[in-house]
Amino acid sequence: MKARESFIIISIITLVTISLISTIWKPVLWSFIFFVPLIILGMLDILQKKHTIRKNFPVLGHGRYLLEKIRPEIMQYFVETDTEGRPINRVFRSLVYQRAKKTNDTVPFGTQMDVYRVGYEWMEHSMYAFGHDAVNPHPRVTVGGSNCQKPYSASLLNISAMSFGSLSANAVLALNKGAKQGGFAHNTGEGGISPYHLEYGGDLIWQIGTGYFGCRTKDGNFCEDTYAKKAVLESVKMIEIKISQGAKPGHGGILPAVKNTEEISNIRGVQAHTNVNSPPAHSAFSSPTELMNFIQLLRKKSEGKPIGFKLCIGKKQEFIDLCKAMVSTNIKPDFITVDGGEGGTGAAPVEFSNSMGMPLKDALAFVVDTLVGFNLKEDIKIIASGKIISGFHIARILALGADMVNSARAMMLSIGCIQALQCNNNTCPVGIATQNKSLMNGLDVEDKSDRVANFHHETLHSFSELIAAAGIANPADLQRKHINRRVSTTKVLKYEDIFPNLKSGSLL
Repeated sequence: MKARESFIIISIITLVTISLISTIWKPVLWSFIFFVPLIILGMLDILQKKHTIRKNFPVLGHGRYLLEKIRPEIMQYFVETDTEGRPINRVFRSLVYQRAKKTNDTVPFGTQMDVYRVGYEWMEHSMYAFGHDAVNPHPRVTVGGSNCQKPYSASLLNISAMSFGSLSANAVLALNKGAKQGGFAHNTGEGGISPYHLEYGGDLIWQIGTGYFGCRTKDGNFCEDTYAKKAVLESVKMIEIKISQGAKPGHGGILPAVKNTEEISNIRGVQAHTNVNSPPAHSAFSSPTELMNFIQLLRKKSEGKPIGFKLCIGKKQEFIDLCKAMVSTNIKPDFITVDGGEGGTGAAPVEFSNSMGMPLKDALAFVVDTLVGFNLKEDIKIIASGKIISGFHIARILALGADMVNSARAMMLSIGCIQALQCNNNTCPVGIATQNKSLMNGLDVEDKSDRVANFHHETLHSFSELIAAAGIANPADLQRKHINRRVSTTKVLKYEDIFPNLKSGSLL
């Protein structure tokens, strides 16, 4: 029994008990002065829809919001730290909440960061800055090469891969409805396409992982027939082959048995109530050429939709081999998603999260330069993901050569994630990363979908203001020379110095 149901039962028992005792001892009636306001407050918490914590934990949930209000005054005494004792910056978490709720996202007292610390980055503004209305706040990126018959016009910012199973039904509904409202794409994650991805008709990027969930045979291999039936769905705009993800590259995915319900097992094509482990590698291909042929197969069976793959960079030579296969076969993906080693997940071994996979900026620069070196970049769009939250995060990633970005962390925060770190235990208090119906029912889809759309709109608006201040009218004009990074207390380098551009065709 959960907090919400427990509160109702305890309230009823309390009122009945006081009433019975009052028949023999009248002074007990004075206790109503204390209990009745609490019961009324709790019932109001249960009936409201804006705050999941209050709905799931009546009365007690107010403690969280009280601490949130006084946090600026107590931050100097209580500082969050990571596993190695380093302070964690809370600025971006608050930023997402503010933009999702469309409240004031400005801050007093200037910069919140130490501008002389190694790693501090900034953009150069222009004396001849454009007006805010001179830059399109919602530019589109066309994804689809010469072999693509149904190119997709994508938003600059989209929802990164998060599976139904890892996320609750209400969380998926809120994300997809928000994507529909805002006109951006929602990546399904490797868990497959669920009814909740389709209910509101938001644009989908269908991700196919090593487990081939939703398009697999009984023995776990890829099934062309089931793939073809889903690939042609109107909501599916692009298909992404997941080779690896940043948080646990080379490890595969994990769905704990406690979250593997009958519904999820039917969608994925697996046995219910068992741990579901995605293999670390694909069985449909085992070489660069075979991957290109697999891309061609998926494109044909989808009737010409954009096909791409997602990976976290490990051995550089393996990506170079992929580029060679693109040249030799003349088969190219329509997009490549580069996931940084700092990417998030609901469950991964600590060693993989902290010490496996190339960080996003290094990986992105390498991928872009390699594609340029093989004369492939013009035909392939680059999507980047890995702790992208603010307009500046988008700007510096586009400056490195990405065409668009995906965000998972920020989108989860926008629907109420408080980083309780219970994703792998099925006890997420805000009903996002859980299959517990009592907890997930506290997440109001209508309210949270608005917040997803708000965050997307406000963040791209901030991005457009940022590049307008730099005198840049088009996001595609962002270059490595526009971003500065402090590499020591007395030395600053531009991205073009840290990541020198490669000449087109130089690797052929």
